[in-house]
Amino acid sequence: MKILLVEDEVAAARRIQKQVSQIVKGAEIIDVLDSIESTVRWFNNHQQPELVFMDIHLADGNCFEIFKQTNIECPVIFTTAYDEYAIRAFEVNAIAYLMKPIKEDELIAAMQKYEKLKAGFSSFGYQQLVESMNTGKAGFQKRLLLKIGQTIRAIEIADVAYFYTQDKIVSIITNENKKYPSDYTLDQLEKILNPKMFFRINRQFILNIKSIREMHVISKSRVKINLFPHTEHETAVSSERVANFKKWLTEESP
Repeated sequence: MKILLVEDEVAAARRIQKQVSQIVKGAEIIDVLDSIESTVRWFNNHQQPELVFMDIHLADGNCFEIFKQTNIECPVIFTTAYDEYAIRAFEVNAIAYLMKPIKEDELIAAMQKYEKLKAGFSSFGYQQLVESMNTGKAGFQKRLLLKIGQTIRAIEIADVAYFYTQDKIVSIITNENKKYPSDYTLDQLEKILNPKMFFRINRQFILNIKSIREMHVISKSRVKINLFPHTEHETAVSSERVANFKKWLTEESP
């Protein structure tokens, strides 16, 4: 079986390759790609593989852009650390949606499903999937799935006051001043949050517009923000972000 792997995290790519080689008899990973651009170019210049493992969030954007730019007729198993797309993916013709890190039993189940369904892939519904992902408010994520010990908790993004990072650990503070650990980096959060609702004011903070209580000019190029719930951390808008921050404040509310 010729399998294409689209994954921008080196460690994750190696893990998937190892799992596939152990579980799928005769599997051959014919290439490993890490971006929308390289994947579109690959499909434009190669025959379709028998199966694709594809991470949803790639280095240069959301993988569903790939389906807008090139024709993919083979089945795809989507992989990601995010939960928002799961239900939508299963509502259309996706083979499987696997959460990272991928568990062996889930990969086996996905491959068994592939074997049962591969004969009917002549008209795979990726366009429907792309359209599904773009529904709602530009398809931005509505909730976060958090792993806390042995439990999984869903947090409504509308209930988040702000995200901040300290010592490489990202925390979520809700409007009720509850604190949760986050599996997402601030860079990852910027890609999935509604930009009309959230803004990254500096390297440490992403805040909800509704969390702003007061703003104070502390220099010609800096603005300090008092947040609710209160935080002891520095909450000044970095000088290079001030212009965009002021523009953001005057945009239409989400």
